[in-house]
Amino acid sequence: MKYLSIDLEATGLREHDYIIEFGMVPFDTETRTIEDSLARNYFIQCPSFEELRPNLDKWVVDHNEGLIKKAHKEGLTMRNFKRELESYLTSPELKNYFSNTKDKIILFGKSMNAIDLPFMTRDLSWEFLRKHFHHRVLDLSSTANTLVDMNLLPEAAYSGSGLMKELGMGEVEHTALADARNTAIMYLKLLERFGE
Repeated sequence: MKYLSIDLEATGLREHDYIIEFGMVPFDTETRTIEDSLARNYFIQCPSFEELRPNLDKWVVDHNEGLIKKAHKEGLTMRNFKRELESYLTSPELKNYFSNTKDKIILFGKSMNAIDLPFMTRDLSWEFLRKHFHHRVLDLSSTANTLVDMNLLPEAAYSGSGLMKELGMGEVEHTALADARNTAIMYLKLLERFGE
């Protein structure tokens, strides 16, 4: 199966927070490969760090100041990001990669249902998501939780950082493209460990 692994960084996890970075990379579970030539990363414009700071969570202030400043200064408007994303999704290269897929592209990520999909639905529209993506998604957090519940992974693997450590991958980077890529790698590693 082929998936498009995505990750976004935001100014927080509340309803009014802004997407500031969006990364994606396709991967194939049959060949166990990641298609880095089709990886993309975008910064998305947001208000300035100084303007946002009074309402930011402490973790965001401590860890995402640089990302917020870069998004504010260099980011695409949401309208332009949507255009760029649609251009990517309809490009011959991506269509060729997913040519053996019968249906629309299946999105893959970590905590998709709780974080990525609500932000994407809000900012890109329900219609945009339905036009380009399958209604099914694959969520690494759900997969890991199932394996923990089956006593195949330790309880620490409930968290993304715990799962990375369990799989010998170091620390979560908290940048969109690196996290999209690492999430795909984690899934491929889980397939290697449990799929035979």
